[in-house]
Formats: sequence, C-alpha cells, structure tokens
Amino acid sequence: MLAASHTSEPRVINVDKNAAYPRAFNELKAEGRIPQSCELRPVKYLNNLIEQDHRFIKRLTKPGLGFFSWETAWRTIRGFEIMNMMRKGQLQGMEKGNVEAQVAFVAKLFDVAA
Repeated sequence: MLAASHTSEPRVINVDKNAAYPRAFNELKAEGRIPQSCELRPVKYLNNLIEQDHRFIKRLTKPGLGFFSWETAWRTIRGFEIMNMMRKGQLQGMEKGNVEAQVAFVAKLFDVAA
C-alpha cells in the first residue's frame, strides 16, 4: 500500500458492531488497500463522540427521504454543518449566542437584507 506524503497508514480502525464491517475490512486487506498490520476494533461505543456530533444531520435528513444526488446531499449537509457550527460558537469572529452576528452572517452569505 502506497500512502500519500501527507498521510500515514492506520494502525487501528474503530467501528461499531455492524456485521458488515469485518467482511469489508478483510476484503480491503486482501486487495492491499488496508495494511496487513492494521487492526479492526469493533466496539459499540468507541466512536460515540463522533457519532453524537453528526446525529442532528441524521434527524434532519430522514424526513426528507434521503437525497436524490450526491450534489444535493453535499450542498444540504454543508448548510446544516455551517448552521450547527454557528450554534455551537465555532466560527471565528462570532461568539456563541450572538444572534445579531449570526443573522448578519447568514444575510451576507445568501446576499439578502437582514
């Protein structure tokens, strides 16, 4: 397996206990896409922080019956993410809870009057 200069080979891949992961992992190893030294670690709650961070997207997309194209999914999820980052106070120059700054940012972003 040839890694790009800015990446390194994974030592461990953490997944939940979905039964499909071991088979897919072994197939990728056999193809040489995952290094032979890599270990699969199926632990139900190990990735819980990551799963919790994007669960709001799952809640928002389910009623829409999914997406009909990759482009639609990419644009929609990008919008969800930026709104969530604003809510969590993760944008530089905008404090968490500063609704006026958030409204001005969205108005500027979409070129509408606030």
